[in-house]
Amino acid sequence: MTPAQIFLSNMLSFLVVLTAACAIGVTQRDRVQWRWLVVAAALFVVHEIALDRFLLLPRDPIGTSRWNWTGKALAFLAMLAIAHLPAFGRLRTGWTLRQSENGRPMTWFAAALVTALIVGLAIAFPTRNATSDTLIYQLTMPGLDEELFFRGVFLLALNEAFIGRIRIGGISVGWGGLLSCALFALVHALQFKNGEIAFAATAFGGTFVPALLLLWFRERTGSLLLPIVLHNFGNSASYFF
Repeated sequence: MTPAQIFLSNMLSFLVVLTAACAIGVTQRDRVQWRWLVVAAALFVVHEIALDRFLLLPRDPIGTSRWNWTGKALAFLAMLAIAHLPAFGRLRTGWTLRQSENGRPMTWFAAALVTALIVGLAIAFPTRNATSDTLIYQLTMPGLDEELFFRGVFLLALNEAFIGRIRIGGISVGWGGLLSCALFALVHALQFKNGEIAFAATAFGGTFVPALLLLWFRERTGSLLLPIVLHNFGNSASYFF
């Protein structure tokens, strides 16, 4: 897909989630802060423009990679700058190495189980002949960019927009967490190409469930560290087994 097609596909995914968010807001007027929903929308647009390299820049500075180094780096740096703004903050967005001590043994046990599952899947479905460019990219950029956005600044904005929470699995989760996971899955599953919309249900399920797990680790630890590490390991493990 071209950068323009990717941009349109992701914007379509966002419009689906934004429509759902507005519908929730209308039915729960006393539990929504619309200005934060506007902030979340602005964050997505800024992130997407940077990710797609303003539809102008090459995908990598050298011009030899098949991966979107430039877009990922621009999007990551943009969100990192926003995470340091007073309205957001490093701790509130999870950009910290500090881990919550609440339920730490269970959290690390769960991380070990997820790691074992990733290794098992990598052994069952190995990927051969990976280049050094691919390995370095998959070990770094996807987790840094996507976790800082989807489980960091974007999640914070949505959590501020939707006030209500329920306690489940040792974390407090609300509409913000579910909507961020849904958007994460949609941008991997929805494509708009040649005037046609294609939805891959398998891709949606295969990213929505991991997104929920990464959300759990993010809320459980108060940090993006584990989500970033697990995300990048999940992307790259099949190259090593």
